[in-house]
Amino acid sequence: MDLLTQLTASYEDAFQTTPLLICSPGRVNLIGEHTDYNEGFVLPAAIDKAIYLAVGVRTDDAIHLIAHDLNETHTSSLGNLVPTHTWADYILGVVAQFRLAGHQLGGFNCVFGGTIPIGAGLSSSAALENGVGFALNELYQTGLDRLTLLKLSQKAENDFVGAKVGIMDMFASMMGRAGHVIKLDCRSLDYEYAPFSMDNIRIVLCDSQVKHSLVTSEYNTRRAECESGVRFLKIFYPEINSLRDVTMAMLDLHLRDTQPLIYRRCAYVVQENQRLLDGVAALEADDLATFGQLMYGSHEGLSQWYEVSCPELDTLVGIARRQPGVLGARMMGGGFGGCTINLVREDALDAFMAVITKQYKATTGKDTYIHVCKIEDGTHLINPTVH
Repeated sequence: MDLLTQLTASYEDAFQTTPLLICSPGRVNLIGEHTDYNEGFVLPAAIDKAIYLAVGVRTDDAIHLIAHDLNETHTSSLGNLVPTHTWADYILGVVAQFRLAGHQLGGFNCVFGGTIPIGAGLSSSAALENGVGFALNELYQTGLDRLTLLKLSQKAENDFVGAKVGIMDMFASMMGRAGHVIKLDCRSLDYEYAPFSMDNIRIVLCDSQVKHSLVTSEYNTRRAECESGVRFLKIFYPEINSLRDVTMAMLDLHLRDTQPLIYRRCAYVVQENQRLLDGVAALEADDLATFGQLMYGSHEGLSQWYEVSCPELDTLVGIARRQPGVLGARMMGGGFGGCTINLVREDALDAFMAVITKQYKATTGKDTYIHVCKIEDGTHLINPTVH
């Protein structure tokens, strides 16, 4: 029995009505890492790994939640929206944001489960939050557009869950389009779609199985280093506000010889933004070979200049680079563990998976879990005829 059938059966058994079904996908980021908090660009896409929700209205103000995969339940109400420090907060936080924004809601039932690998950096929390917001918008006809919904998801995670995440995860999950990546300007939230041909190409994620505790502390350090570079450059260029406004010529002139560490950090961000713009141009020309080379450049920058990789991620990219049929590879996410993202020709997929599994184990002593993805639509209704 597939997951949707299981969720529907679980919902109907618990609540004796037919639910509305919603798909809310995870996301990958093809290029543009650590650029978001520097007001740069990112290039994410929604994928075919998702959170699925079966939802329906109640006649009272109760909130009944069933986490199908965990076999756990949670009951609350509109009058008792306080953090529980459990998975329920990703749902209750969205409800709280709707209420704070003045939208009238009633109670609801929700059964959810997913196919997003937990811990692989594919943003299952953003997918769940978006799915809940989308569901409430449908159930209670609040008339909110997708951009408003995804901003509510971000506020839920920032203010209720307490994770100071950026906008990219929610944006990609909500706004994704099959066969396209999203060029998102993190300064203005302007966005456009660029074609990404999946003909004979698969996005393959290789999980390093490394979960380093450095991510938060080093993330804060890198952010501070970038801000330090901007403050210094503002002495000479008062008009700049972030690394988005900085050029390599500025860095070469003022930072390269005097502050080599800050120079490397800032140079990576400036170069990564340019790689992303070059990557979009390559996609528009249907030149995936060039795009793949830019991914390798991104990894080199993250590893050598921004120093947020780790030996295991470098090993995975190194193995991928030697395999026929691999167009590009890089680490994805904050760093110090997690996944690499690889562009692999479909006819080379089996050989790639066999080689990378064997060689990674031989080199590191660790297994790698491999996830093959396609680019799909963002959060959407599966059965709109129910209501």
